[in-house]
Amino acid sequence: MKRIAIEEHFHTQRYVNHLRSRTDYPKVEISRDRQNNEIELLWCAPGYYLPRKPEITNRLLDMADMRLQEMDETGIDMQILSLVCPGPEIFDAPTGTTLARQTNDELFEVIKRHPKRFAGFAALAPQDPRSAADELERAVKQLGFKGAKINSHIRGEYLDDQKYWVMLERAETLGVPIYIHPREPSSDMLKPYLTYPALAGSMWGYAAETGLHAMRLICSGVFDKYPNLKIILGHLGEALPFWLWRLDQRWNVGEGASDPLVKRLMKKPSQYVKDNFLVTTSGMFWEPAFLCVYLSLGADNILFAVDYPFEASKEAVQFMDGLSICDHDKEKIYHLNAEALLGL
Repeated sequence: MKRIAIEEHFHTQRYVNHLRSRTDYPKVEISRDRQNNEIELLWCAPGYYLPRKPEITNRLLDMADMRLQEMDETGIDMQILSLVCPGPEIFDAPTGTTLARQTNDELFEVIKRHPKRFAGFAALAPQDPRSAADELERAVKQLGFKGAKINSHIRGEYLDDQKYWVMLERAETLGVPIYIHPREPSSDMLKPYLTYPALAGSMWGYAAETGLHAMRLICSGVFDKYPNLKIILGHLGEALPFWLWRLDQRWNVGEGASDPLVKRLMKKPSQYVKDNFLVTTSGMFWEPAFLCVYLSLGADNILFAVDYPFEASKEAVQFMDGLSICDHDKEKIYHLNAEALLGL
């Protein structure tokens, strides 16, 4: 069975060097773990860092040998590559715009060497929305990329702000999706997490942050204006499928009924999720959670992903192969949906 993995990450040496050279956030510091092994601390914000072992950085930088070997061993035919977090949205606009363009050009060269194994999502710097829209168009039309990935909030702002809609309009016009990938909550919301810093990351904060971003987009009315816009969420939808009934119910009778936004929107929240979002299996290899999403959204809205190199490709494939669903739906999730969405 053909397998296309849609949330697979990479770094470039130029990007790593830039992070290591910085004295302001985001920045990288060298430290030691409890076993006295060297480790990198990626400081995303004051009081919050991500520890990263050198072998993870090496796997992110490797765009051939180790990566292709793992793909071959686990039967993954293609990875859709995206720049690992933090992306260009975390820097000032000129720096982010330059880094995004450089990174996209470097990824293009990798894909040229392995066109049957890799495709790409563009890195963007939304701080300059029109330039980001133009870079998305360049990446799609000239470099052959299949969409873009943005790591949730843009220095504390979200894509529901109408100044960013030029990017969303361009994505709809080009017929490509935007992958909203998690990052730590914005500075306005980060403080309560930092009593237990692990909560700010993939254990909890990532899903809370990205689910909020998705709901802000729904509430903004952007999908009424751009009904064919497609947004991808990882990790089985950042918990949104679990909440669909309650979202609709409160939308109609509770807090939502007094919100003037509700009267302007054409659909219920659940319908926007079903019509405008797709979710991936990245980093969520648990059948009860999968079945909730499968029953809520159906196989047509689910895409296979690993979250390489932070998760193991073998575990992701074994999980998918072992699911108690029909083979035709596995085909959809493994590759048919991605081929249709990305024009592969």
